[in-house]
Amino acid sequence: MMSIDDIHTHADRPGAIINCCFPDFFPEEGRYYSVGIHPWQACLLDDAARKLLRAFLSHRQVVAVGEAGLDKAAKADWALQEDVFAFHAVLAEETRKPLVIHSVRASNETVNLKRRLSPSVPWIIHGFRGNANVAGQYLSHGFYLSFGERFQPEALRATPLSRLFVETDESRAGIDAIYREIANGKGIPEELLRDRVQANIREVFFKGKSCLFR
Repeated sequence: MMSIDDIHTHADRPGAIINCCFPDFFPEEGRYYSVGIHPWQACLLDDAARKLLRAFLSHRQVVAVGEAGLDKAAKADWALQEDVFAFHAVLAEETRKPLVIHSVRASNETVNLKRRLSPSVPWIIHGFRGNANVAGQYLSHGFYLSFGERFQPEALRATPLSRLFVETDESRAGIDAIYREIANGKGIPEELLRDRVQANIREVFFKGKSCLFR
């Protein structure tokens, strides 16, 4: 069984949690997935899509809900985005799987939704590019932050290793290069960063599922 080092990608690569929107098959044993509707595509969530999402989330290779969230740069209606995001949050609670969040210029609204719903499963801001103040806001409310190719050094330094993930998302840079950049930004050995992220991945995505993770 492969180890996972990348919590969010749209590419079919080993060692990653692959983000899908309505996959009709899961192509390879030993790969893991998150499933959800991006806020840009919020209009896709009709009654049939709700049933499909619940079905996909019962699959043993799906380990997270999302990416879902809020994006003030998106064309989708804001009220619809909020409804779709809340639906994903409920699914995450029902399935006991972490919620991977796309949040653009919506940190206050994202935090407010978490306050209102009081989830018990982890919420992860993926591809975090905000400043240290926004990072502190999320961290103070129990979020995890996932960093990719582009990040603000002050925000990275403000994020404890216990709340940190690494991802490629849609980057052309490989995961190894991103780990090197983040380790340099934290001023720590890359091996230590990898060990701590691996521990976080085991705890958040594979807790109680040791048979799925080496």
